[in-house]
Amino acid sequence: MNATGDPHHTDEDTGPAVPVMVDQPHTTNPNSGVPQREERRPIIPAWLRSWTALRAALVFLARHGAYAAGFHLLRLPKYVAVALLWRAPAGAWITLTALGRWMIDADTRPNRTTPPATTAAHKGTGTTATAARKDTPTPGAIPERSETYFFFTQLRNHRISKRVRMVLVGAVVTALSCVAVWVFAPLWMIGVVVAGLVVILAKVGTPVDKPIISRAVVVPAARPLHSQDVLNALEAIGIRNAKAAHFPAPISRDGAGWRAVVDLPPGVVAAEVIERRPKLASALSRPLGCIWPEAAPDVHPGRVVIWVADVNLTAAAQPAWPLAAKGTVDLFEGIPVGTDPRGRWVSAVLMFASVVIGAIPRMGKTVWLRALLLAAALDVRAELHVFDLKGNGDLRALEDVAHRYRCGYTEQDIAYALADMRELSAELLRRSQVIRDLPRDVCPEAKITPHLAGVRDLGLHPVVIGIDECHKWFTHPEHGAELAALVEDLVRRGPAAGIITILATQRPDQESLPPRISSNAAIRICLKVMDWRANDMVLGTGANASGVSAVPFSILDKGIAIATGIGDEPVILRGVPTDTPHGPNSATIARRARALREAANRLSGYAIDTTAGTDPDTITAASTLLADINAVFPVDATVMWNESIVDRLAQLRPDIYGAWAKLERGAKATQLTTALRPYGIRPVQHWGTDPDTGEKANRRAITRTDVHTALAAAKIPHPRTPNER
Repeated sequence: MNATGDPHHTDEDTGPAVPVMVDQPHTTNPNSGVPQREERRPIIPAWLRSWTALRAALVFLARHGAYAAGFHLLRLPKYVAVALLWRAPAGAWITLTALGRWMIDADTRPNRTTPPATTAAHKGTGTTATAARKDTPTPGAIPERSETYFFFTQLRNHRISKRVRMVLVGAVVTALSCVAVWVFAPLWMIGVVVAGLVVILAKVGTPVDKPIISRAVVVPAARPLHSQDVLNALEAIGIRNAKAAHFPAPISRDGAGWRAVVDLPPGVVAAEVIERRPKLASALSRPLGCIWPEAAPDVHPGRVVIWVADVNLTAAAQPAWPLAAKGTVDLFEGIPVGTDPRGRWVSAVLMFASVVIGAIPRMGKTVWLRALLLAAALDVRAELHVFDLKGNGDLRALEDVAHRYRCGYTEQDIAYALADMRELSAELLRRSQVIRDLPRDVCPEAKITPHLAGVRDLGLHPVVIGIDECHKWFTHPEHGAELAALVEDLVRRGPAAGIITILATQRPDQESLPPRISSNAAIRICLKVMDWRANDMVLGTGANASGVSAVPFSILDKGIAIATGIGDEPVILRGVPTDTPHGPNSATIARRARALREAANRLSGYAIDTTAGTDPDTITAASTLLADINAVFPVDATVMWNESIVDRLAQLRPDIYGAWAKLERGAKATQLTTALRPYGIRPVQHWGTDPDTGEKANRRAITRTDVHTALAAAKIPHPRTPNER
């Protein structure tokens, strides 16, 4: 096309325009030097890059070897008896029979008994064909047919004579060898020779379908996956123009299964295959739990990765949870939360994240929540607030380590929870102030570091809130709106202050899981749900349309979820089956976590005294005065003037302490002294410098030690000072 834009335009000087091709050579030549996108296969196999996978494989081999050894050791007498009394004699007879047939050339008997005319019926070259052409004898001469017969007879006799001599010589040598071994060889060598001879003869005498040694373990052979199988399956499930799909990489083994990467036909997206997972399993003639298609949106929407397991995922042996028997957790680092379909543990970082778990009932939602809370309990710095609104005690093991714990959803339970959420809301404000006042070199990016989380005086330790059946809170007729607002604030701003909220519900709809809460969750875990609306409520708007869907999961896929926010891409995970016949025991893990906390002097709240905080009024009263005073106390101060405390309290809760701040200086001190008298706190005189005027003064003050003592008496935990450790 020329500059005029008309491909048929002509110019008087240049003549007819020459058409310009749209695809220029430099755009189609693969060797033109233009950088091309490539997908590099890993040099080191995945199972060698994962110590967990390698250890699991070694453990499996060791257990399999021990079992097989015991199985065969018990049956060893049977093997010996069968070999000696049956298979070895049969093998000897087969060997001697074969040797005799070879010696007398029995294999040529059919040719020698067949009439020569029939044998040489076809034309060709060679002796037989020549004999056939000369079948008609000439009168007065010896028939050539007889000469041919005599020739082959002599040849056979010569062959038999040679073989007989060989057999006789072999027999003599064998006999002499046996005599020599019997006379001169030690007894152990004779035993080895006889055993070896018996094994050889038994092997010869054993039918292929009746081995002497039976199998200890029968492993069904997994049928290989071929490209034609995949194409036929795509066509069977209704993918249009399925034969146009192609494979950018070979189908290969990946763990305990086959991995097929498929670029679907133009205009077809991976979601169309994922949502037809049951039909795909039927088309491939595999159990539903063996078929796991995944989208690859980082490449393009039309690429799907189909992983076909050898055995059903729910029936496959899951590697032991690394935290089941030993180990601690750092919430700033990744913790193993589940295994992918290939059996590899996948880690997630809970710090600075909120988590939403959704599913229909009885699919393993609470098991997921329990495993996450148990992992958090193994970080001794973490403060756990556990609420089991189902009321059946699924989370009772965490009583041993929880700072706050409640099981049930009565009005008293709701009041308890409301008071705790208010307290955590105040704690969020206090933490924000502490982080804001810290030097930038100590708190870079205004973000809690592992070091700051371990400094008790700062009170910036991780706080983990676990709420099962959270819809019981948000749909409460009286306090639902306030609880939703408090939780929303904790989900929005809490992660930056070290507060981690984990919500689990079996009713992922707009009322039970408000979008303003779920949309701010960084990690989302969705087990089986019934429709795309519930799926998108948990995993995010448009998740189902993009192929990230838990709708195709079967009712049998218990504990299996699709998770986002754990890695760059959504991943299918099988959770940690705590308190199941094949999973770790939650009570054992909780006891280990409690022992770690006792050693570090980190137990607090409910874990110390199960009656702590059971009265909502007590919690509220403490949180509006004692806990608030502790929250506004400067980190580096051991004593503080009364009026300074009042001013800081007014900044923290202006609706409660604003009136106090409007009083005169002396009245402020008197007001605080009177309010603290019921808790046994008496002010002391403290000489210091007025921050406003700079003058020296001796005024009434409160010590940090007295505040902590009053908090302990009110059974409200507080950050411990170095002198109290």
